[in-house]
Amino acid sequence: MSNRAARVCWGVLAAVVVLSVLTEFGRSLAGVGDLEGGTGTRVVRFWSYFTIQSNVLTLLSVLPLVRDPQHDGRWWRPLRLTALLGITVTGLVYAVVLAPLQDPTGLGALTNAGLHYVAPPLALVGWLLLGPRPRATWPTVGWAMVWPLAWIAYTLAHGAVSGWYPYPFLDVGELGYAVALRNTGFVAVLALVLLSLCRLLDRRLPVTGRG
Repeated sequence: MSNRAARVCWGVLAAVVVLSVLTEFGRSLAGVGDLEGGTGTRVVRFWSYFTIQSNVLTLLSVLPLVRDPQHDGRWWRPLRLTALLGITVTGLVYAVVLAPLQDPTGLGALTNAGLHYVAPPLALVGWLLLGPRPRATWPTVGWAMVWPLAWIAYTLAHGAVSGWYPYPFLDVGELGYAVALRNTGFVAVLALVLLSLCRLLDRRLPVTGRG
């Protein structure tokens, strides 16, 4: 696929993420949606969602690709792999666990679609087709685990202080620590498996442009 087509793909992904995140953030500031509390509380809780953070990481990782589809860099590599992991987990967990529990309407349905149904497959399919490859090493995999583990630690600490958890499968108040930790452990294992698979595919799929 040509660099021009790649730039269009990454540009569309970036636009979807920006519009979805900013629109949903605006709705949260306006007090529309599920988030409760004062403005400051809603801001903190909004940016605490794995979905929001994974979409932002995806945006940061693809912006350089809009300029140069074969972009590379020492710190960009783990950012790219972290974003790919996060957005893939976002799509999988939402489709399997969270979608049956939610029924967004109106503008919320559009932003929900952008965050959960458009960005994840576009990011993953774009990576499979466009790369750039190879970019993933085992040290890159190790660095890519930092964010999901940090998010889990932050979520449990924040929940212990505030009593609020972004997702029902992590709600210690409802489930207890044993079940919540089991669920977070599953997410961590899933993350490691997906990262290892990404590294394998990164080495097996055709090289794209500059290696």
